[in-house]
Amino acid sequence: MAACWPSSPPSAAAPEPAMRLLGWTAPGGSTELVVAHGPADAAQRLLVLPAWFDEANKTRHFTQAVMRHLADAGVASVLPDLPGCNESLAPFESQSMATWRAAAQSSAEQLGATHVLAMRAAVAIAPSLPGWAYAPVAGKSVLRGLLRARVLSAREAGRQETSEALLASGLANGLDLAGYRLGAQMVADLADGELAPSTFTIIAQNEIGGAGLWLRAEPDHDAAQAETLAALVAGRLST
Repeated sequence: MAACWPSSPPSAAAPEPAMRLLGWTAPGGSTELVVAHGPADAAQRLLVLPAWFDEANKTRHFTQAVMRHLADAGVASVLPDLPGCNESLAPFESQSMATWRAAAQSSAEQLGATHVLAMRAAVAIAPSLPGWAYAPVAGKSVLRGLLRARVLSAREAGRQETSEALLASGLANGLDLAGYRLGAQMVADLADGELAPSTFTIIAQNEIGGAGLWLRAEPDHDAAQAETLAALVAGRLST
């Protein structure tokens, strides 16, 4: 299709787009979306693995803002959809830590990632690259919060549920939590999820100031936190 706007003169460099939508092929064969920021020809490229479940919704704006600030500092970053997430057509219920770990590794290889920024529980699936873990949390802590939220929601609706009964049901048959249908394997993976020792540099929440956005009742944003996290990563990436 012909362009609808005049092309740049030959002597002028075309401006780098602020954001690019790319694709990658997941291990199961599905084509997944990638959001890319920063120079396309960068020697270093940061793989961004976002927070999960309700925390993903609460930090979506924040994550994109971090990538934009990184681009302003000349740092290229890519954020791939994992199978079952966002625009993916792969069934969420079929996913497990193993499928996401394989997907993260494959996306890193296909997208030429040299470093990784894993947010919250995503540290559990991060590939073996140099990088950072932002406010890492164990899978079992994430699951505990999801179960607690469902119990409270049921109580407000006049139903009685317990975390123990929900967990037992989830381990056997899968479970609906925070709008996600988790398969039994994912429930088991989260229930057993510990923060394993890693080579990632940890960036604690108190290093960027304020409370984590995942603690707020509704999705929100904090521009200062996003700018600070990006500056920390960009500064350490350049040293």
